[in-house]
Amino acid sequence: MPQYRICHSPRLTGEVRISTAKNAVLPILAAALLTQEEVIIHQTPALTDVRHMLDILRSCGAEVEAEETDARVRCLAAGDPEDHALLRTMRASVLILGPLAARKGECSLTMPGGCAIGQRPIDLHLKGLQKLGAKVEQEGGTVRVSGALKGANVYLDFPSVGATENLMMAATLAKGVTRIENAAKEPEIVDLCHFLTMMGARIAGAGTANIIIEGVERLHGAEYTPIPDRIEAGTLACAAALTEGGVLLERARTDHMRALLFKLSESGVICQEDERGLRLRGKARHPMEVRTLSYPGFPTDMQAPLMVVAAQTHGLSVFLETIFENRYMHVVELNRMGAQIRVEGQLALIQGGRALTGAHVSATDLRAAAALMLAGLVAQGETILSDPVGHLMRGYEGLEDKLRLLGAETEKLSEGAMNQE
Repeated sequence: MPQYRICHSPRLTGEVRISTAKNAVLPILAAALLTQEEVIIHQTPALTDVRHMLDILRSCGAEVEAEETDARVRCLAAGDPEDHALLRTMRASVLILGPLAARKGECSLTMPGGCAIGQRPIDLHLKGLQKLGAKVEQEGGTVRVSGALKGANVYLDFPSVGATENLMMAATLAKGVTRIENAAKEPEIVDLCHFLTMMGARIAGAGTANIIIEGVERLHGAEYTPIPDRIEAGTLACAAALTEGGVLLERARTDHMRALLFKLSESGVICQEDERGLRLRGKARHPMEVRTLSYPGFPTDMQAPLMVVAAQTHGLSVFLETIFENRYMHVVELNRMGAQIRVEGQLALIQGGRALTGAHVSATDLRAAAALMLAGLVAQGETILSDPVGHLMRGYEGLEDKLRLLGAETEKLSEGAMNQE
């Protein structure tokens, strides 16, 4: 079981390079199933979710080579994934459904897993594929999609990122024109569109609520470098805001982080776009009001890290979580460290300015794990963060190492090392 030691840290200073976005890499890797030709993805982050996706592609019959930070994928003959246990390790495994349905006309898939932060059903994925002409059958924990896909108008009841990605990939090989209305607008959607276009897809409108895809007969290979991780950059920005830091987040895309940077600026942090990335100076001092929304609104993935910042600013901050119904699980652990946070349904009231004390805390999901590591930076004494299922390694490439590069006192401990203490 991964465990981390975090000590009260001085002001964070220096430079750190932001990794490639996991949430961009995963759908791009899934899109490799759309072609028989080789796909090369550069700067893939060393994350368990990425490794699992590569293993899933292998399970579908693809040849996969992972060379340092590059991933090479070639799938001459695509098949249903044979390793069903792999599919249950993460939510993003559902992203192979659209590519396989488009390429071979059928696909059987075990229902995906992931963080327990809400129901996150795949109904929108399946309804969209039905609109494209697929027959969908569900039995137990398995879903089967079959039939030739044809272009159609698809309206999403909610701008789901995963459903938008899945349907966009499926529509690239469907016969005719597909229009996805109320589509998600996230930067990762636009990145996937750029990659698919490099493969020969015809797509317009990515980044808007209406995406139009004209199906083609085949796609070819491509070589691509996905966008940097806006959530990792945002998490490190929150660390700087907590410690009155002066840091440069190299590669960070400020145009992808407007909602977060607006809140940090309101609280007193100086955020400056730099030709190399994002510079931050100063400390968050003022309370804030945050409402999570679909992009370009405030991202739900940044709610937990920013709540730690709010807990250290004097006054009352108010957070409203509108995306996932179970995303406040970190609150119990933060309160154990001395924070004063009250949850009423989807509303969290944070009475900031209370001193935090180091404690033994446990990660309940990916972003909660990051938030608790940030809390340890400003807590008096030592914090031990237990991460029973390895959430941090799923979505952050060496977060503890990057914080240490900026001057934080953080380290990863083996279970054996903890048992000896």
